[in-house]
Amino acid sequence: MLHLIAGVIPLTYLVLDGHFGNHNALQMARQSHLHLISKLRYDAALYFPYTGPYAGRGPRRKYGHKVDYDHLPVHALTETTVEGHIETRLYQMPLLHKEFVQPLNVVIIAKTNLRTQARAHVVLFSSDLALAYPPLVDYYGLRFQIEFNFRDAKQYWGLEDSMNVTPTGVTNAANLSLFMVNVAYRLRADSHPRDPDYSVLDLKADCRGYKYVEETIKLLPEKPEPILLAKILNQVASLGRIHAAQPSFSFS
Repeated sequence: MLHLIAGVIPLTYLVLDGHFGNHNALQMARQSHLHLISKLRYDAALYFPYTGPYAGRGPRRKYGHKVDYDHLPVHALTETTVEGHIETRLYQMPLLHKEFVQPLNVVIIAKTNLRTQARAHVVLFSSDLALAYPPLVDYYGLRFQIEFNFRDAKQYWGLEDSMNVTPTGVTNAANLSLFMVNVAYRLRADSHPRDPDYSVLDLKADCRGYKYVEETIKLLPEKPEPILLAKILNQVASLGRIHAAQPSFSFS
């Protein structure tokens, strides 16, 4: 992939899911002159770098205290937000893991339910020790958007059903499916201000119904008046929708 896009798109970070949150994946990224952004297990054994005095003999101690996820250091707290009854705290600090040969830039996202005091956390990391926490979190979050796009392409636009095996067929199917994801997103954006629940299935039902109504109207000896035609399109074309059409909505 790097060979194909060489000189076209400058890349700095490789974002992978938690399955690749390990030493081998990090070394693969670094050998390709990229920094890895990934996720560790929620109970990953992380350690603070040892900052105490030298014992006077043997190798210098490397690992300090183990990270206690229920009592994270205040000095590492970078941001606190509260939405409803959920409090979110972001911590960033350089930490060590015994399966990695280099320090990790770790961001811990800790959420607390203020009503029940239930806690949960996510551990993100990067090999780039200079990367600030906002882009680290944002870059990892963008991975989900890519997954959502492929999910929509498979679920709604036939990427999974194409079953192509030739390079040209696979390319065409992937391009068409992902292009339709973008088209659907754009059309839904126009409708969401007045119809917030408007979904991809609603869009497909509208398009299909609109086509059926249009072909039926062509069989009539006389075309209905514009007001009646708009009412027919609005009511009949949306019969297959999951969410009921708003009174003023018309796909045309």
